[in-house]
Amino acid sequence: MTKLLRFIIVLVTFFQVSAGFSQEGIPADKVVPIDKLGTYLTNEARTGFENGDPDNVKDLAKFFRVQFASRYFYDWNTVEERLEIYNTVYRPQSGHRSRALDHMGKYNDSTQWVLPFNYLNGDPVNAYALRHLARSHKMVDIAFLYFMDSRDPKYIRYFTNQMRSLNAALELGEYEKIEDGNGVYEVFRSGYRILNWLRIHNMFLGEEAYSDEDQLLTIATMLQHAQHLYERNANFRSGNHQTRGMSALAMLGILFRDFQGAEDWYNLAMQRLEEHLDKEINDDGFQFERSVHYHISDIGNYFYVYQLAKINGIKVSETWEARLKSLFTTLTKIAYPDKTAPVLQDDTDRPWAEYNEIGKVMSLGYLLFDNPEFGYFAEATVEPNMYWFISAEQFESLANIKASKPQYRSLSFDDTGYYIMRQGWNLKNRMLVITAGLDDKKPDHQHGDMLGLQAYANGHVLLPNYQVRYSLPDYEFFKNSMVKNVALVDDMMQGRKYRGNKGGSGFGKFGYLPNPKTILWNPKKGREWYIGSHDGFEEAGVSYSRQVFSVDNDFWIIKDNFNAESGHDFKQVWQGHYSVDANPDLIRSTFNDGSGLDIFQMVSPDKIEQDGTRGKGWTVITKEDQAHFSFITILYPFSNYTQSLEPGTKDFSIRGWILDNPGIDVKGENLRSISKEGKHYLFNCEEIKVSDQGFRFDKPVDLYFTENNGEVHLIEADVETVHATGKKKFIINNEIVKNSSLMKAGDILSVIKK
Repeated sequence: MTKLLRFIIVLVTFFQVSAGFSQEGIPADKVVPIDKLGTYLTNEARTGFENGDPDNVKDLAKFFRVQFASRYFYDWNTVEERLEIYNTVYRPQSGHRSRALDHMGKYNDSTQWVLPFNYLNGDPVNAYALRHLARSHKMVDIAFLYFMDSRDPKYIRYFTNQMRSLNAALELGEYEKIEDGNGVYEVFRSGYRILNWLRIHNMFLGEEAYSDEDQLLTIATMLQHAQHLYERNANFRSGNHQTRGMSALAMLGILFRDFQGAEDWYNLAMQRLEEHLDKEINDDGFQFERSVHYHISDIGNYFYVYQLAKINGIKVSETWEARLKSLFTTLTKIAYPDKTAPVLQDDTDRPWAEYNEIGKVMSLGYLLFDNPEFGYFAEATVEPNMYWFISAEQFESLANIKASKPQYRSLSFDDTGYYIMRQGWNLKNRMLVITAGLDDKKPDHQHGDMLGLQAYANGHVLLPNYQVRYSLPDYEFFKNSMVKNVALVDDMMQGRKYRGNKGGSGFGKFGYLPNPKTILWNPKKGREWYIGSHDGFEEAGVSYSRQVFSVDNDFWIIKDNFNAESGHDFKQVWQGHYSVDANPDLIRSTFNDGSGLDIFQMVSPDKIEQDGTRGKGWTVITKEDQAHFSFITILYPFSNYTQSLEPGTKDFSIRGWILDNPGIDVKGENLRSISKEGKHYLFNCEEIKVSDQGFRFDKPVDLYFTENNGEVHLIEADVETVHATGKKKFIINNEIVKNSSLMKAGDILSVIKK
């Protein structure tokens, strides 16, 4: 053998190994004929084969029926029993029927898999529809319809024939191939399809109409998918698409471990999934795409593998367990007091919904970890589709959930950029969410809501965000700033340079979003503050920052600061249906129980405009043609009309907090204040005299001033660093200062007692 030939052989071997596959084993580009499947069994499986001839179709099908009974999420021999419980608990028949008939009314069983082609009614199939066809999700409904319609074999035939049409398209190369477009074998869609086919296969295993040949065809097709996934995922790729595919590959590796290469499938899948757990579950416990929808979707991807591994006596790493548990813990931390969760970024389950349901997914967390805090949110059921992935014993255990109310108060997800101000866990307690994060790897699902707010009180979402749907024509609009609780400049939205995806399915993302900067986060009870900025308006020459203060858990103060070289229109956008009554500084929204939200401007605006769509409304408050301006806004939730605000009346106050009458010696050209029992929020303060000392600042500053039992403290609450000067010594953060010092947000100036 020549040196050149040996070099070529070594080089080819290197590239095969580095790609993560060898030439032996199940092929990726075609489906193995069922009479040849036995030749791909491992030597160990063939040697230990006790049910006849491994090369005989009948014997091999029987062998895998036996294996599936103990390896899958539940024993297929109990399908009838499980269906009875499922139909009683969920009453899903009409939904399954309508979805199944919709699918069968659109596509032949032997359908095409490449655009363009038409539905059965002659209308063109679009990219969005093709992607869902490729997921095979309505095929599960057809499987249920089989049992609902007296086990009519035509439904099994429809399933197997449509699978055969895909296999034929694979062999002919007549399928959508663009991986980042509508690729039928793209990792997410292949993974989703496998998840659904496994469900269907297990449901049909006891049915006479699902022949030995049908069973082995399904197995052979899934094996081809497994090898295809294996060969094309040798490297980590960020995002939930690879996660879904690797979840399916791991399951195939567990269920079909009698085949050559299955151990490699499992090992590669678990390696990739652990990389996703490590890189895409932030250290604070939030899924990196910052969306509740994708956070819960990832829970599913990991749950399937974790649950199946436990059933099969396979131990996963400690990293797996800790990271998976953290995903459930995160949902408890962000939950509203009514046990729902805020809408964050691309949440897509129910378009225009103003909250996320989390009870049934928390049931999964409770089943896995037996954690009473998870049990506090858990329901007596899981989602209907997840019922088929838990054991009968697990389902029965949900009738006696141990529950413990969480103790979390105000907290932050520093890596993800969410900040929660929480009063408590009683139904009517107040809660505010601030979003101030931008994922640098995959901001695809982010909305134009930087430094946006969501608020809850008295059992209602007061300041909502809205769920979206990719296929709806106004998806881009609902992804951007006019339907968020944010500040804007002129006609600029935060999200810009929007572009749809290559496949044209409706999903799209912004090419530009603001970069946030958190200046101060203080979760201390009674003084929960957030101060931050973003660069979203710098191309217009405007700098912007937002300050958020929780005032004794009674209400919130929001201060939006704009600074520019020339005049602009500065705006606040507030979601909800508001009335503008006699006082131009106040807008009000009320709910069906008489509670509501008052939004009061301490500095009068120039214009109030209202608009809406899809049954949602919002109000835009504008200060026109200004170079420098700050909105100082009070968000006041009230439980009934007797507590609502009446600005303009004598001794106007808010929960005992008096406006612009501090009763202390304080000066400032644009000074505004709100005070109560020795506590003062001072905005644009330039000088203050306390005890026998006076302090001056080199520019107007926002301060929180407290005086109690002779203790006097000034806490800097501003975006900017200021220079404080006094005539005597004073203390900054427990260090004595002679007479002058810089102060930044959160610094505490204390007066030295005589």
